[in-house]
Amino acid sequence: LALSVAATPSHAQSRAETLRYITGAAVNTLDPNIPGSTRESFALSLSTYDRLVSFGRKQLNGKWVFDLDTITGELAESYNVSPDGLKMTFRLRKDAKFQDGTPVTAEDVKWSLDRVVTAPVLGKAQLLTGSMTSADQFKVIDPLTIEVTLPKPDKLALPNLATVYPIIINSKVAKAHATADDPWAMAWLKENTAGSGAYKIEAFKPGEQVILARNADWNRGTQDKSAFFKRVIVQSVPEPATRANLVERGDADLVIDLQASDVQSLEAKGKLKVTSTPQYNAVTFVSMNNQIPPFDNVNVRRAIAFALPYDDMFKAALFGRGSPLFGATWADGKPSSGAYPIPQPVKLDLEKAKDYLKAAGMPDGFSTTFSFNVGQASTAEPMAALVKESLAKIGVKVDIQKLPDAQMSTQINEKKLPFFTEGIVAWLPSTDYFYRNFYTGNQRWNYSSINNPELVEIAQKARFEPDAAKYEEDGIKLNAIHFSEIPQIPLWQPSQDAVMAPSVDGYTYQFHRQVDYRDLNRK
Repeated sequence: LALSVAATPSHAQSRAETLRYITGAAVNTLDPNIPGSTRESFALSLSTYDRLVSFGRKQLNGKWVFDLDTITGELAESYNVSPDGLKMTFRLRKDAKFQDGTPVTAEDVKWSLDRVVTAPVLGKAQLLTGSMTSADQFKVIDPLTIEVTLPKPDKLALPNLATVYPIIINSKVAKAHATADDPWAMAWLKENTAGSGAYKIEAFKPGEQVILARNADWNRGTQDKSAFFKRVIVQSVPEPATRANLVERGDADLVIDLQASDVQSLEAKGKLKVTSTPQYNAVTFVSMNNQIPPFDNVNVRRAIAFALPYDDMFKAALFGRGSPLFGATWADGKPSSGAYPIPQPVKLDLEKAKDYLKAAGMPDGFSTTFSFNVGQASTAEPMAALVKESLAKIGVKVDIQKLPDAQMSTQINEKKLPFFTEGIVAWLPSTDYFYRNFYTGNQRWNYSSINNPELVEIAQKARFEPDAAKYEEDGIKLNAIHFSEIPQIPLWQPSQDAVMAPSVDGYTYQFHRQVDYRDLNRK
C-alpha cells in the first residue's frame, strides 16, 4: 500500500495538513441518494455538499456526539418555524457559493429538494418520515428564501433536512447533464459533484480511493472557518488486521472499523488515541418471530429472555466495549424512562426461564435455529455459541446458522427466520421513530413481526405530540408494552471505536456512524 510519505522538510507541512482515513468499506458513489450507496459514500457527501441545516454536537460521557435537539444553519443563515408548526422558512447565506463560484440560490434549493422527493432515490423514504413527500411543499419566496409547508406539525421535519440525503446541488450544472431518460442527472452525479461543500473531489476511484482538496471559500466550519485539512485521502482496505497495522505504524491517521480485539490491543500499547463512543442511536438485539411457533407464545419469549448469558455474551462479542441494555431494576416494575432504548430488567435466571417454559406448556423445551449474518461473525459467532450452550440448560436445542448477507436479508424480508441476532440504527433517534419503524406493520424492519394494535396507536399518536410531558408518557407506555410482549431482546449499544494518531483532534460520533472530516484538525 503506497501510503507512506518520506519525512523530509519539503513533505512535513503537507503531511501535517493531510488526513489519511482508512476504511474497510468503500465509496461507491458521490451522490448519497443513489440506491446501494455505502455509508462511506454518505460520509463523503457531508464534506462535498452542504445542506440547509446540520446537527449541533454535545458531550456524552466526555465524548463529542451529534445533538439531535440542536439544529444549526449550514446554507441557511437563519430559519424559523411558524407558531402552528406548518411552515419552515429558510433564509440563505448571502456569501454561499458553489464550488464553481456561482451563488447558491433558493431555486437551487427547491430543485434539490424536489429531486429527493420525486426521483427514485434513497432520500425519498427518509423525508417521508418528516412529512415531506411532494415538490409542491417547497416554494421559492425570493432568491435567498425558501419555504417548506407541512400537512401537520412534525417534529422530525427539520432534523430530516440535516440528514445525508437532502444535499443542495448546483441545479444549472446538474440540468446541463440531465437527459430525457434521466431528468435528475443521477448518472452524472454518481461520479461527479456539483456542490458547495468544504471539500472538492480531486480524484475518485470507485471502491478504492477518493482524494479530497479543501475548498478555501467554504466558511461554515468551526468559528466560520474553512476545514482544517488541506487534503483528505480516503482509502479502502478490506482486511481488518491490515487497517490496524497501518494506523499503528502511522501510515494512517484514523480508522473506525477495527475489530474489538485489535482496538483493545492498540489501546493497551498506549501509543494511539482511542475514542470509544456507545452508538446511542443503535441497538443490537436477539429477535424472535412473534408469528412463528413456538415464538408466538409470549411465555416462550420470556423464557428465552431469562436464559441468555448476558454478561458472558457482552464480554465475548464486544470485549465489554459498549453500553449494556440488560440487568436493570425497574421500580414497581415500570419503565424508568420514555426514551428508547433503555436497559431492560432481564438477567440470566435459568429457574425463572424454566418456569416460563412450563407456563408455555413446553417444560421439556423445543428445537430451533439461531441465525446471524456472516458479515457480523466477529461479534455474532462467539455470542451464538454462548446462546446455544445456555439454552441447552433449559431444554432448548439450538442449531446455529451462519448466513451470507444476501440470504439473511432475504429471509428477514420474507419473515422466515424464527430466532436470530441483528442490529438497528435510527438516524433520528426519537422514541416514536424507533417504535414506528421497527415494531409496526408488515415490513422488513419489523424484525419480530410484532402486531400489537395498542403499540401502533400510541406510536402513531406520539409522532405528532407537541407536549414534552405527554410524549414522555407515551414513551413509557410503549416501553412497558415492549417489555410485556418481549418481541425481541435488546442486548447492548456497541461502541464505535475511533483509533487515531495522537495529533488528530475533534472527532465527533455522527448519526450515520461515519467520520465527518470537517470536524477534524491536527494539534
